[in-house]
Amino acid sequence: MSPHRPFAVAHRAGNSLPGLRAAEEAGADWVEADVWRFRGSLEVRHLKTMGPVPLLWDRWRLARASAPRLQIEELLAAAVPGTRFMFDLKGHDARLPAELVRAVAASGRGAPFMVSSQSWDLLECFRDLADIPVAHSVGGPLQLKRVWKRLTWHDRHIISIHFKLLDAPTVRELKERASSVITWPINTPERLEKVVQWGLDGFTSDSLELIRAHAAGAATGS
Repeated sequence: MSPHRPFAVAHRAGNSLPGLRAAEEAGADWVEADVWRFRGSLEVRHLKTMGPVPLLWDRWRLARASAPRLQIEELLAAAVPGTRFMFDLKGHDARLPAELVRAVAASGRGAPFMVSSQSWDLLECFRDLADIPVAHSVGGPLQLKRVWKRLTWHDRHIISIHFKLLDAPTVRELKERASSVITWPINTPERLEKVVQWGLDGFTSDSLELIRAHAAGAATGS
């Protein structure tokens, strides 16, 4: 493998305490957690609410809305001191960014964190916070087309982009205009090798086994 080592993000691992612990043990560089502001609280979950219907949902999953929901304070308290989070901001509540910053500060954690979102409005709230990297999530061709016009934060802007949208020329152009480029989903050694070949800065994976092997390779210098 090339000496270049992209950092590894454990996809959605922070959405549960067992997932957090597994990602930490695997050696993930960053642990992703989805954060919503709901009824005055910051909840850590990927599932969406359904308005008055007492259910949470995602594509192929339903859950009772009455079930306990992980709060940001619980997640921060459970993490080991050196764990670095990538918080994926969900929804469009403009109060979410400031409340997240306050929650992290109140936890007393010294480890840095990163934020990502498909919402430019939410990310704009972090523009004047130089110590918080921001990553715009790009999942489709239309989003990629729009993102070229928005890459103006040259010194620290990050793009988190779906692997299907990438090839070597696109990666080169993105890296000329963004501080870092991350891709997802990277769940096989073959895709990870392509990430390394293209010189991408990081990757997001559902596979803790892949992250563990990647971390072990870095530790041995292989």
